[in-house]
Amino acid sequence: MGNLGDWIGVFLIIAVLFGGNGGLFGNGNTAVQDAINNQTTQNTLQSVLLSSANNNYETAQLINAQTRDYMLQNQTNQLAVVNGFNAIQATLAGISSQIGSCCCDIKTTLLQDKYDAAIRENARLLADKSNADQSAYLLSVMGKWVANPAAVA
Repeated sequence: MGNLGDWIGVFLIIAVLFGGNGGLFGNGNTAVQDAINNQTTQNTLQSVLLSSANNNYETAQLINAQTRDYMLQNQTNQLAVVNGFNAIQATLAGISSQIGSCCCDIKTTLLQDKYDAAIRENARLLADKSNADQSAYLLSVMGKWVANPAAVA
């Protein structure tokens, strides 16, 4: 069985062959012509509706594709931002570690300098005490010492 358009074509052929003056459908009968015109109008409307539906479908598909592309681009952008923040965080963690190490090194150097200064001061004080102790011992052993004693006669 063919489609409706094939049957309309057959109907039109029959109408032309048997219509008109003295045909099967009567003399000057406009009912057949009106039916053909009506069928043609219906077919044209159906074609317009089908074309509109196809256009709507194609437009929806284009919008879907564009939306998908935007979403993929947005996802790519978000991943780039997250990776950028992760890189910044890693850099800051490295800098923080370096600052901590630097501060520790500075504190150690300052403490070492203080320690070395204290050792030098301790050595100086020990030397002074040792000199004072030696002088006191020598004076105690020698008895009373006078720098320029009077001559004994």
